[in-house]
Amino acid sequence: MAQQVQEFDVVVVGGGAVGENVADRAGRTGLSVALVEHALVGGECSYWACMPSKALLRPGTALAAARTVPGAAAAVTGTVDVAAAFARRDEVTHHWDDGSQVSWLDSAGITLLRGHATFTGPRALTVHGDGGDQAVVARHAVVLATGSSPVVPPVLADVRPWTSREATSAQQVPARLAVLGGGVVGVEMATAFADFGSEVTLLVRGSRLLGGAEPFAGELVADALRAAGVRLLLGTEVTAAARDDDGVHLDLSTPDGPERLHVTEVLAATGRRPRTQDVGLDAIGLEPGKVAEVDDALCVTAVTDGWLFAVGDVSGRTATTHQGKYDARVAGDVIAHRFGPDGGGEERDAAPWSRFRATADAAAVPQVVFSRPEVAWVGRTERQARDAGIDVQVLDYALEDVAGATVLSPDYAGKGRLVVDRARGVVVGATFVGPEVAELLHAATIAVVGEVPLDRLWHAVPSYPTVSEVWLRFLETAGL
Repeated sequence: MAQQVQEFDVVVVGGGAVGENVADRAGRTGLSVALVEHALVGGECSYWACMPSKALLRPGTALAAARTVPGAAAAVTGTVDVAAAFARRDEVTHHWDDGSQVSWLDSAGITLLRGHATFTGPRALTVHGDGGDQAVVARHAVVLATGSSPVVPPVLADVRPWTSREATSAQQVPARLAVLGGGVVGVEMATAFADFGSEVTLLVRGSRLLGGAEPFAGELVADALRAAGVRLLLGTEVTAAARDDDGVHLDLSTPDGPERLHVTEVLAATGRRPRTQDVGLDAIGLEPGKVAEVDDALCVTAVTDGWLFAVGDVSGRTATTHQGKYDARVAGDVIAHRFGPDGGGEERDAAPWSRFRATADAAAVPQVVFSRPEVAWVGRTERQARDAGIDVQVLDYALEDVAGATVLSPDYAGKGRLVVDRARGVVVGATFVGPEVAELLHAATIAVVGEVPLDRLWHAVPSYPTVSEVWLRFLETAGL
């Protein structure tokens, strides 16, 4: 008996936050949409990344802030309650139960197909689920939203290292933790587990932390980690690793010579790769394991007839949930209008910065690291702007010299930077380092995306006394 084929207008492969968003937007003009997910609906961000990591970081951040405020510091007599922190993390992740997410899909009219999808041809897939295989066909479009997987260096392959998943879902605190990698995951998890009482060693192959940010950001975070008791080894590589009953033994090559490090656990935080190796891309003429390159409409450029889209980490354009959701909104709107009742006229003529083009991916991507101090930036760094041929003016200001920072804490310290295109008089990049600076970032993002001239920003009066008054100081530094 021939297998029955399920047909939908649109099939989204991957049910994380990005996949959910594109599925929702794609159905807005009446297209039928199916979402395929083999694990938890809500994906990495909800259960193993953004949400649990911030829940783990918050107690230490709150205690550290209180300790700097006279009148509150005396009330802080202990350290982080690890059991309570883990319990709160479990609440934030809904105890790794996706029931509420599934209910939302139902309310939005999106069909959930539980299983792992592989392509069998253009617009055709097989969903491998517990109940057997199901053939599925998309009448119009398929969207890849399969995310990314952690990269485990070969030297750690045999020692069962933690990845970000094991770190954010940990139920016990290792006595000694080695963190390999100086990016966002490495810095955040080193901070959290140091707060929990681990003896943390952060191993970084390069010469600084947070390589995508302004150099001063990594330097300030490095100083703070050392002050918090984290041992930071820059210019260091793991040359050998072995696990026994006592933990993991790491042989290191450091600037000071070889060293052996014994730890309870080791966390590999050395990057991620697009999750495209096992979705049958070869059946549609693409190479498994590679990025699915897209245009600004998020349409995969190697598929010429325009039915395949890719959003989030899998596209290689973005590496944050918020930017992936932005791409998902764009792709969903493109699909809804291109294949919906209006036939796509408005979408096909779309210009940059319209709702149908992911223009912000090029040079207006915001990023926050919830380290201590926090790091937040958007757009180009000074070096990136100069490399792009922009004649820049760099405006720096010490955040502790702003009245609002003094009110928050007598020990407040931080730095802000604007990178300005001299020729156009607009902000092309901004970086903030300091306590709670994540809340400063959206104003900078608006300035970058809106290309607001400095002489118009001068009329945007910051409230007093807030740390946002740094915007006035930036403009004064620019001579306005």
